[in-house]
Order: sequence, then C-alpha cells, then structure tokens
Amino acid sequence: MTLLHKKPQSSAYLFDGKASVGGRRWVFEDDNARDALQLAQNHGIGTLAASILLKRGVTFQTAGSFLQPTLRDLMPDPSHLKDMDEGVDRVVKAIQAGETIAVFGDYDVDGATATALLRRYFRDIGVTLRVYIPQRIEEGYGPTIPAMQQLAKEGTTTLLMVDCGTTSFAPLEEAAQLGMDVIILDHHMSQASLPIATALINPNRIDENSPLTNLCAAGLGFVFLVALQRRLRQEGWFTSRSEPDLRQYLDLVALGTVCDVMTLTGLNRAFVAQGLKVMARRANVGLRYLADIAALDDSPSAYHLGFLLGPRINAGGRVGRAEYGSRLLSTTDELEAQQLARELDLYNKERQAIETLVLEEAMTQVESRGLARHPLILVGQEGWHPGVIGIVAGRLKERYNRPVCVVGFDAETGKGSGRSINGVNLGAAMHAACHHGFLVAGGGHAMAAGFTVMRDKFEGFYEFLRDTLKHQIDGVDPILELDGILTPSGATLELVREIKMLEPFGNGNPTPKFCIHKAKVTYAEQVGVNHIRCSLEGEDGTRLKAMAFRALGTPLGNAIMARNNKAIEIAGTLKVDSWNGRHSVTCFIEDIM
Repeated sequence: MTLLHKKPQSSAYLFDGKASVGGRRWVFEDDNARDALQLAQNHGIGTLAASILLKRGVTFQTAGSFLQPTLRDLMPDPSHLKDMDEGVDRVVKAIQAGETIAVFGDYDVDGATATALLRRYFRDIGVTLRVYIPQRIEEGYGPTIPAMQQLAKEGTTTLLMVDCGTTSFAPLEEAAQLGMDVIILDHHMSQASLPIATALINPNRIDENSPLTNLCAAGLGFVFLVALQRRLRQEGWFTSRSEPDLRQYLDLVALGTVCDVMTLTGLNRAFVAQGLKVMARRANVGLRYLADIAALDDSPSAYHLGFLLGPRINAGGRVGRAEYGSRLLSTTDELEAQQLARELDLYNKERQAIETLVLEEAMTQVESRGLARHPLILVGQEGWHPGVIGIVAGRLKERYNRPVCVVGFDAETGKGSGRSINGVNLGAAMHAACHHGFLVAGGGHAMAAGFTVMRDKFEGFYEFLRDTLKHQIDGVDPILELDGILTPSGATLELVREIKMLEPFGNGNPTPKFCIHKAKVTYAEQVGVNHIRCSLEGEDGTRLKAMAFRALGTPLGNAIMARNNKAIEIAGTLKVDSWNGRHSVTCFIEDIM
C-alpha cells in the first residue's frame, strides 16, 4: 500500500531518496534492537515480528491485546454511544408487542453482512425481520421516499436502518409522517444537522465522542446486539427461550469489517481475529457454499475475505440482484445457499468483464488528458456502469497514487464514486461540495465516497475538489514503507511463518513489505490477462518465485519484462504457496527501484 505521509527524516529514505518505478520513495527505519528483543522474549515471537510491531506503534503495554485480541478486553459498554439506549428500548418494545420490524440496508458487503447479522439474530430469538435492500440502478444508494412508503404499506412500525440514513433527511421525514420509528445504525459522516429518527447510533455523528469511529455497519450492528441482548435478558425474554451466543455471528462481522476496509486495530482486530475462527468452522451454510465455489481451500484469512468472498457478495449489488448477498449470508436452507452462491459467482464474472472495459476507457482518458499530472483525478463518461465505478476508482488510485473519482453518466445525471489516499479526507470534501451546490447528493468517509453530479457541474466540481483538497495533498510525499531488507535467500518459510503471527493483515496493519536486495529477474512471462509471473535470483544463486498482479503494460511490468540481467531492488510481500504437500515462498511484487 502506498502511504502518503509528511516527509520523514532523510536518514529513513533508502537509495538516497531516489524515486522508484512507481514514483515512490522507499522508507525503512531501523528499530531499537534491544526493545525488539525484549518484546520478542516477553511474547514468544521472533525479533523480526517484534520489530514490525514496534514500528507500527504497538507498545509493551498493548502488545498482548494486539497478538491475542479479545472482545472481553476491547469491547466498551455499548451504552456510551448516543441514542443506543433509546434505540434498544424501542426495539425491545416492538419485539414484546409483536410489531412488524424491518431492516433497510445498503447493497454492498457491509450492508449485506449487517442486515444478515440482524436477520439471523432476530430469527434465533423467535422474531421475524423483513429485509429491504434497494436495487442500485433503479433506486440508488440509501433510503428513498418510495421505499419508506412501501415498508409502511407492509405494516412496518419499527425500522432498523444500517450502513445508511445519516444524511437521508427527506426519506426519514416521510417515515416519521407514516408512523414508523427509525433506528439508524450507521458509520458515515454526518452533516451539522441530523435527520429525524428515534435513534441515530453513529460513532461519526457530529456530536459524538465515541472511540469506535472506525467501526463498519456490521461491527456497529454487533455492538447494538450486545446491548439488545442485555436488555432482553433483563426483561425476561430468555426465561423460556434459549439465549443465542453472539460470537457465532462474528464471521459476518469480520467479513463486513475487512471488505469495508476498516482499520484492523482495537475492537476491529478482535472482530476479525475471532470471526475468522468462526468462519473456519463453516457453520454458516451460505459462506460455506461461497467458499467452495471460490475454491477457498485454506483456513480463511483477511485476504480471502477481501479478495475471494467479498467481491462475489458485492457482485449482486453491482450488476445483479442487490438482495442476494444478504439472503446468502442469512439463509439456513442448503439448496437456496447453493443456488445463490452460483448466481453471485456468475454475477462476479459479469462484473469483471464490465470492469475491464470501463478501466481501459478510464485509463485512456487519464493518459490522453494528462490527468496523472494533477493532484486529483476525475474521469467520467456516458454509459459507464455504476456498479463498477468504485472498483475502477480504486484501481486508478493504486496505479497513480492519488485520489480518484469516476463518474458514469446517464444523459445529464452522473453517478460517481471516489477512492482516496491516506491523509486526504474525500468524504468531507463531498459534503462541502454538496453545501456549495456542485453535487446533487454526496457523502462517505475519509477513504471512499459516493456522489451524484449533473453534467453541467462536472468541470466546476473538479475545480472545487482540487482547490479544497490541495492543502491536504501539498506537503505529503508518496512513499512505500518497508519492514525489512532481505536477499532472496532470506525469504524463507520460517520467516513468513514468523510474520504470520501478526495477522490479520489489512488496513492499519498491512502485510509486511520487504526490499529484496540485489536480485535479478531471470525469467518472466504473462499470466492471464495482465499478470506477470517471474523468477528472481540473488547474488548467491538462490531463486525466489514472484508475481506482479495487473502489471502488464505498466511501468512496473515493463521493468520486470525487460530482464536486463541487472541486479535491482524489489519491494513486495511474501506468502507461502502450498501444492501437493510441498511449500514454497512467493514474492508479490509492488515496486522496483
């Protein structure tokens, strides 16, 4: 991952601060060897793993909870959140009175996991929960007035709203007029004013001081269930009913947390670490069939959640039926789960084909208009599918190391999605653009945003974004942080197993990156559409397998394919590959110096 930090001390730069093929300067800071040794001895880990922990801000006091994260140690009292008790009270009243309760959720993985989490819990306590997931194309993001009217027509009196709602003023006003009490469980940034709701539970609402600002909707939903179960217990609901073990739902929470790219520190780290253990037991029938169709043969990791399972669940909301992901994750029917997993896999293949086309057209715009020279990239075109623009924005961000917004126009209206870099708050910029009249609607959080822009406002919006974010982008430096320097002979199975102790990896705790020092590319070939497989050789003749994903035709790919028999510096991550009982290390190349 490219990080944009304030410039470090020059002594931290490798190779005299020279820019790499990817336009980044590599940073490696020596640690305190004595502290690393003591930390390693205290917790039974290797000195390299201890060194990485220290560089990531883990202290002697916090190392234990980092290496063995538990909900008991990291979960605060849910009642510290504003409106939590009010929301719980209303839902308890609805359960006791046998009211019609519904949940409205977003069509992405976080929305699917959050709605499935609530549906599974309510079913387990003997309560029916109606799930409403809007269709991306026909309805768009978030609640709408017609959706509120439909739910009220069905008799809904209590509505849970997850992963949306914080800025949905008109639909929530309509819900109130229709007699529905709405409890919002959201994590997106709020505006200065708040909408009408019985409870707005959001750690990122403007008047909140909760430490849980980095929870996704599924994580917040779990916290809500902790409070709800406590209150139901006090009310005697479980006197004649079995009380669910909330830990059984952590596989869903882990999936939502990873796929919504939440920071894997604190409570999120416990959610994911414990959730992966639950997932490994394969009790969720929908996840079991999805894992099988995705050929997930290993013990699940955060990587599998983010790159194998998540895209397939997302595919329904992107190019198919938005409710399929939530249905798959909440069903207990084997046949339904098998059918939904197959459908989502097919949708994912369709999504990949559309994404490839849109990405090619977007890159053509960037190159032909010289947009890569700008601090922020905005591209748009008629007919780009709104289901893939977020993925394309992420791909462009990876390629050009700067914030990117992508817009798909339908006549005069454009649906847009943005992906940002560390240190640049894109969600706040969208709120500001709405306030100044450049957008019809918009919002999000620091790293990702969605918006609607009219064609005649497109260029003005671009200029506004550049001016608004200029002060955040100026003074930062594209760098690649490295955790160690190795030769090919040092990339051993033992080393990879040592750093595996620091999992789960993800945002906030990235997979350790290493500089492979003085290696030659002795062999390189194209694999698939645009991947490169190659072999690296050290000065002592040791060889190391390597891969570079989506690199063909890029400066990185060109440097690999050149194979000029010259020793180079390679930055990447290391992974153990297993085949027929044999294990070897592969380097996944990210940059070259």
